[in-house]
Amino acid sequence: MSIEFVFRLIGMVALAVASFRLALYLGGDWTNVRAISAMTLAGAALGLVITPWLTTRPFSWVRSRILRMPASQLIAATVGLVVGLAVAALLTPALSNLPAPVGDVLPFVASVIFGYFGMAVMVIRQRDIFTVGARFMRDGPFVSNKARKGDAVLLDTSVIIDGRVADISRTGFIGETMLVPRFVLNELQHIADSSDPLRRNRGRRGLDMLNKLQKESVVPIRISDIDIDEVREVDDKLVMLAKQLHCPIITNDYNLNRVAELQGVMVLNVNELANAVKVIFLPGESMQIHIIQEGKEVGQGVGYLDDGTMVVVENGRRYINQTIDAMVTKVLQTAAGRMIFAQPQNSHR
Repeated sequence: MSIEFVFRLIGMVALAVASFRLALYLGGDWTNVRAISAMTLAGAALGLVITPWLTTRPFSWVRSRILRMPASQLIAATVGLVVGLAVAALLTPALSNLPAPVGDVLPFVASVIFGYFGMAVMVIRQRDIFTVGARFMRDGPFVSNKARKGDAVLLDTSVIIDGRVADISRTGFIGETMLVPRFVLNELQHIADSSDPLRRNRGRRGLDMLNKLQKESVVPIRISDIDIDEVREVDDKLVMLAKQLHCPIITNDYNLNRVAELQGVMVLNVNELANAVKVIFLPGESMQIHIIQEGKEVGQGVGYLDDGTMVVVENGRRYINQTIDAMVTKVLQTAAGRMIFAQPQNSHR
């Protein structure tokens, strides 16, 4: 037996009794059985029909809205309601002293109005209020507008798919909490569900990397439900969120890097980090390089260092599949990375 059916029965009996008593009150007597019975049956039928709309249906609607509501919004609404009711309670003694019937009605009206406005203000400004509150609890009342370094960093979609951030995290270079906004996770899921095999594989790789990060990262990583409703693009949301939280963005997206820098947001670019930690060779220095293929120009051979830096060896074609000693002649820094030009030395192996 469902709970809705139980409430229907209760409502049917309650309205049947109420209709019966109303029929007697309106002038009916025990001799007019037909009129009393008709009114009682009408009340019972009405109770059977409308009771769910007054009991279980509103409860189910409120319950579904609460389940869909983010936890931060639910907490904000509860706090706002408590604050609003507290303000109304402070006004109740003064309002109760007004002449009747105003003094009897206004305290209830004030509770409804202040409770509603308290909820509305907290829900609308929840991000700003929670950010200020968290900063006050962490740093105390005397703190500058800029958050301290070391609070958190935001991860964007490209850096999660790239996966190198997991290795960087294990080394301890990232000491802050890594935040993955819910809209970034939704974009990863959207890419993983793509009909294009390449995009689908990239999305699934990103989800696997995020799972790996949660298991192996030496710093906390958590999913943030904070959203930016004013904009729709994920990159714009990231920049706006970074400005609100005063934290940097970790990315390897060139366009996001430039847009964020233009808006004063600090960016930690994985590609720039990779280029910065590559081994530096100066012209005239010697190195050992394994030639694996021909170069674009005639007679050139190409090899790669352990960090992926490409080395072009003049007259190195004849040394393919050999490891030789080479002398650096020129180093070029390009947008794609560092490129080294060299030539074979007399001794080789």
